[in-house]
Amino acid sequence: MKPSRRSLRGLDWFVFFVADVQTGFGPFVAVYLTTEKWTQVDIGLVLSVSGVVALVGQVPGGALLDWARRERLVAGVAMALISASAIAYAAWPIFPVILAAAVLHAAASCVLGPAIAAMSLGLVGPSGIGERLGRNARFASIGAGLSAGVMGACGYFFETRSVFLVTAALLLPAWWALHLIAPQEIDPEQAHGNVAAPRVTISRSANRPPSFGLRKLIGQPALLVFGASILLFHLANAAMLPLMGSVLTTRSSEWATVLIAACMVGPQLVVAAFSPWAGRMAERWGRRPILLVGLAALPIRGFLFATVSDPYVLVAIQLLDGITATVMSVMVPLTIADLTRGTGRFNLTQGLIGTMMGVGASLSPGLAGYVTDRFGSASAFAALAAIAAIALVLVALRMPETRPHTALRRNKVEQHVP
Repeated sequence: MKPSRRSLRGLDWFVFFVADVQTGFGPFVAVYLTTEKWTQVDIGLVLSVSGVVALVGQVPGGALLDWARRERLVAGVAMALISASAIAYAAWPIFPVILAAAVLHAAASCVLGPAIAAMSLGLVGPSGIGERLGRNARFASIGAGLSAGVMGACGYFFETRSVFLVTAALLLPAWWALHLIAPQEIDPEQAHGNVAAPRVTISRSANRPPSFGLRKLIGQPALLVFGASILLFHLANAAMLPLMGSVLTTRSSEWATVLIAACMVGPQLVVAAFSPWAGRMAERWGRRPILLVGLAALPIRGFLFATVSDPYVLVAIQLLDGITATVMSVMVPLTIADLTRGTGRFNLTQGLIGTMMGVGASLSPGLAGYVTDRFGSASAFAALAAIAAIALVLVALRMPETRPHTALRRNKVEQHVP
């Protein structure tokens, strides 16, 4: 049974509104708290605690989703908690309330992303998940871009706290979009990485994850290689744009803000345009070639940043980040779905890989800052490019193709049919 058009459109809009809501908790937090006369120490403490919760909560969040087996319910509750956090930010900008709101937002976000991936897999199944993830990435990119403009305008024409009021109000259209997704069309076996059973025989209350222990899960060589490559990738990638922003500021201070905005918007346009295509090609060619393309774009970008001085050329080079973001937004959950098929641990594994992402992204700014202070920005870009190249070589040499062999055989047969 194929999912209805209503459910698929509902998932489109839910992804869109989730991206809108999460945008409200981006750079606007620091701007808002600064206008409220907070010290940079207090702002940094809140952001640091939020980052630690987001990092530590990845695995428990995935495990909770696998245990609950109610993707729509978990997603709806997470959105409500994030909306409550936004209201707290706007209404009570005092340290204890803001700290609690930041923790609540970080904890809710730990289950929201895996819940979207689980609903996607449950709706379309393994055969259609590649293109579905690409479509998710497109709507997330469009939502983030549009909401950033709208919230920026609200903060400019009204007051900064209005950003969080708009964020809280987005709960209603998000719930509306979630309501459009028919729960009976989400196969609970597929949504959690189990072997799919006929939909008419599935009872959600009777099905629980199979006995597939964590030690056995993380002992899979392919998953270890994939996790290590993802950690290295984020260790190289997280600091690259901020470091390039600093370089732009020193070389063209008058136009720095505009150039940095272009560096952020350009890759988003690439993601919106090419994400569904990347998903389709992953189903046709396999996961590994697409993943290698995305990983290869990062060391190339780092090497060019290290050698090019013209600020406008740097903005053009930043478009390579769109290629990387397109591939990674599709291939990470898709590869996890492949590696956990039949285990019932899809969402738990999303949490494990999310933790690896967080570790790499947390260490990246400190590493880049140290190398920049000691040897200069060109050396920092070269070091980040070298780390990205290690991730690329690791996948090229040790990562197997994860696309199901049945799909490979089916495509070969179809290619020989006149």
